[in-house]
Amino acid sequence: MLRAALHDGTAQRRCTFEVFARRLPEGRRYGVVAGTGRLLDAIEAFRFDEEVLGHLRERDVVDAATLDRLAGYRFGGDVDGYPEGEVFFPHSPLLTVTGTFAEAVVLETLVLSILNHDCAVAAAAARMVTAAGERPLIEMGSRRTHEDAALACSRAAYLAGFASTSNLEAGRRWGIPTAGTAAHAFTLLHDSERDAFAAQVAALGTGTTLLVDTYDITAGIATAVEVAGPRLGAVRIDSGDLAVLAVQARRQLDSLGATGTRIVVSGDLDEFALAALAAAPVDGYGVGTSLVVGSGAPTAGLVYKLVEVEGRPVAKRSTSKATQGGRKHAVRRHKPTGTATEEVLAVGAPVPAEPGDVALQVPLVRGGRRVPDLPDLHASRERLRRSLVSLPWDGLALSKGEAAVPTTVLPPVPAVAGGVR
Repeated sequence: MLRAALHDGTAQRRCTFEVFARRLPEGRRYGVVAGTGRLLDAIEAFRFDEEVLGHLRERDVVDAATLDRLAGYRFGGDVDGYPEGEVFFPHSPLLTVTGTFAEAVVLETLVLSILNHDCAVAAAAARMVTAAGERPLIEMGSRRTHEDAALACSRAAYLAGFASTSNLEAGRRWGIPTAGTAAHAFTLLHDSERDAFAAQVAALGTGTTLLVDTYDITAGIATAVEVAGPRLGAVRIDSGDLAVLAVQARRQLDSLGATGTRIVVSGDLDEFALAALAAAPVDGYGVGTSLVVGSGAPTAGLVYKLVEVEGRPVAKRSTSKATQGGRKHAVRRHKPTGTATEEVLAVGAPVPAEPGDVALQVPLVRGGRRVPDLPDLHASRERLRRSLVSLPWDGLALSKGEAAVPTTVLPPVPAVAGGVR
């Protein structure tokens, strides 16, 4: 595309691309904007170095003129979008990229690969946080996904409300609290379970979490309290009928005087399993596999579509994939109580303001430079918490349903001589 556009002179046309989802994953009631911070870092660093250019040259992928353009590539346009941590719905313009066709079109894969992944993980994580209630969640999915994706998953999970991650690099890079427990391998390493527990307590203190289901859970709990005493921090159970085992463990711990010892459970948990454990005496959860694969929706279904060329709306007419031309402006309407009622999109001009409206898009990049003082990960985490509170009560339900907030697209304002009517 770029080669041909450079050849016929259209590469320099001013264009606007929008990122949106035609629909949410089946049964989901909202999406979560995540990955924006990572994306802005990636856009700043997006370059074609000599190694890459040499590869393209040797394989005759593009011609000399295109290679010259790529060699000097720097995104110099503008980016607007929903703030990271905001919720979104079908057709929400969660990212708008404006620049020449040449500089904006090459960002498509970069934009979609980051946002589709992080938004999917964050949406799954947010559902899990809702299901867990006040009980903390540890992100433990690094061993279930690609090594680079593991970091992104940790970040998205923390954004969505997880309390901590087991990924130390994610903790270093983004300041996410880290937590974890011993593995079964540590118990198996020692001559007995007692020896393993004693070694862990000697190194980490009685506040540590002991994994008690390597052999027999009842015996493991008894040994854990014998070794650490009644002030043992926590026990973790990683297998079996967790609801039943948690009740038995709580009863046994209390009988041994360890009334303050917490119970942490893990093992193929998703939002539905977490909801089923709501009445069990569990104090925290470790979640891995289901989180990093989006709990059945591994992509947010986002697309990157050209909607405007030199100020002129353009749109696809493909069956089942038609788009609405023109740049969209978005507001969310609320009741006086703060509950969201509707998302309104206007084409080409701001939405006529009403009481309770909140404009959704904010500047992210201007002239190729990131806007200063954008919210950090911790502020975005708080934004999502507030956004979820604003949804109608049934918008947080785990059962299948329609989008929590309906989207209305206002008809384009017709252009007239001398201006816009």
